[in-house]
Amino acid sequence: MATVRICVCGDEGVGKSSIVTSLVKDVFVTTKIQPVLPQVTLPPTLGTPDNVTTSIVDTSALPHERHALRKELRKSNVILLVYSDHYSYERVALFWMPYFRSLGVNVPVVLCANKSDLQSNGTTSQVVSEEMLPVMNEFKEIDSCIRTSAKEHHNINEVFFLCQKAVTHPIAPLYDSKEAALKPAAVSALQRVFHLCDKDKDGYWNDQEINDFQIKCFEKPLGEDDLPNIKRSIERFLPGSIEEKGMDEKGFLLLNKIFAEKGRHETIWIILRKFHYTDSLSLKDTFLHPKFDVPQYSSAELSPAGYRFFVDLFLLFDKDNDGGLNDSELAALFAPTPGIPPSWTDSAFPSCTVRNEAGHITLQGWLAQWSMTTFEEPKTTLEYLAYLGFESTDRGGTTTALKVTKARKRRNKPGRVERSVFLCYVLGASGSGKSALLSAFLQRPFSQTYHPTIKPRSAVNSVELKGGKQCYLILEELGELEPAILENQAKLDACDLLCYTYDSSEPDSFEHIVQLRKKYPKLDGLPAVYTALKADQDKTMQRSERQPDEYTSALNMAAPLHVSATWSSISELFNHLAECATYPSTAFPKQEEEPYDNMNLYIALGAVACAAASVIFVWKRNTASS
Repeated sequence: MATVRICVCGDEGVGKSSIVTSLVKDVFVTTKIQPVLPQVTLPPTLGTPDNVTTSIVDTSALPHERHALRKELRKSNVILLVYSDHYSYERVALFWMPYFRSLGVNVPVVLCANKSDLQSNGTTSQVVSEEMLPVMNEFKEIDSCIRTSAKEHHNINEVFFLCQKAVTHPIAPLYDSKEAALKPAAVSALQRVFHLCDKDKDGYWNDQEINDFQIKCFEKPLGEDDLPNIKRSIERFLPGSIEEKGMDEKGFLLLNKIFAEKGRHETIWIILRKFHYTDSLSLKDTFLHPKFDVPQYSSAELSPAGYRFFVDLFLLFDKDNDGGLNDSELAALFAPTPGIPPSWTDSAFPSCTVRNEAGHITLQGWLAQWSMTTFEEPKTTLEYLAYLGFESTDRGGTTTALKVTKARKRRNKPGRVERSVFLCYVLGASGSGKSALLSAFLQRPFSQTYHPTIKPRSAVNSVELKGGKQCYLILEELGELEPAILENQAKLDACDLLCYTYDSSEPDSFEHIVQLRKKYPKLDGLPAVYTALKADQDKTMQRSERQPDEYTSALNMAAPLHVSATWSSISELFNHLAECATYPSTAFPKQEEEPYDNMNLYIALGAVACAAASVIFVWKRNTASS
């Protein structure tokens, strides 16, 4: 926030203008001053919170000035409400606070008891307990209260500092004074901070973690006596929250509650803002959704830093070291987030990736899942990198965990595609074995039970290419959305490879592929592999104009690969799909060899003959002259 606008309100004669004048002149002005002062603008100073400019607007309580008062109230960031005697105090609750509410003015109010130099106004403790606390309990808009004296220049700078702080470091979102507790949103944000700074995830901050937190938030280490003092204070209020392992989450929350109760809530805001929280205690949109564009024909992938982050995260939360993340470990991992990404739920996570025998996602499956998410929804990956605490070594933020691949435009151009995550649509008739193929890709045992696919279903796994390089392959079965997807050019552009499948034991299965290619001619623009599934069963003639081998031969395509989901050798199909996606020109119709051009030979022979004749002529001439 660049400017804090303070609207000074209160009954006539309470000393509003005197307070402002005393601030500006730094001394009490004994001469008569004008009833309403012009606006005062104060530049940022060393003691100003967040280095903001402050505008102070004096107002009149006279009825004929009510229109100007309403206008200024609606423009303000904070209201300084001044009273000075019993009558003006009564008007705080009976008129002023209800009046602000009636205007819909939703800004913090600082309550100021002026003229504390008058003995008739009582002691500070009396004023606080008998006047200020009751009205603060009734009106939650009141952020803080203070006694001042313009005549003695008492608390004049402090009252405007409170106004500034009410805007830059508001207490209202953090602390419920009636309940004497931190508010739920503040607790949730601070719990996330604790979780992210608990680097070893043991539920405690050890001394090193506490000091790292101190340096991150306040840019200076703790003093020699600071840490023991902090621990003693927490232990005094909450016995058992400090153990040999360090400070637990309850102790950290208690420490922040103490800050709020002692008026040091700016400390809490420094912490929260360092972790990218807004005044409404939500994470900044620019932090969750940084600018990251993926040009057409390109794709997004995890960078080495991104893969390293997710590997470290997996190893940190695999507490039982069984090579998989069980439900409780996953819940702990996603604790600082809104939960598992919605797209994962839609794809029936974790059944869409590699799991161990206990059904828990493995490191291989974990990295494959994030590779698929980054490919399909890079903004989701960026959002969760922010939630999970990815920290970049440079100013790139979470975007350094991702990279954009080189655009691939001409798919049938020979050469390698510069990407390592590929999407393959698995197409074919119902019952052809597509779902069994996806299950085999994830190394699941074969099931005889047939379940028709309604919603699109994905399976993602890593595949090793020739030469040992690893890539990630996403196999997607389209279900009932197949027509909509195959008519969508953007969906076809995103696809790297088509896998046409048919049941070699079912006579009507292959004709579905023939009709599909006729119905969607744009499929010819994509590299494709033809696959005969259920090769473990008796092969049958297909009721089609051409048999599969003849059909692919007429297209100058490779003959269908015969495989079965029950064979261990089916992994060769997945390797072949990955190779074809990497070198897409190999999965297009082969170009017919062009007729040999004899003219080049004739030209070459002619050139040789001319050169030979020249040599002979020169030799003869030299012989004759000698």
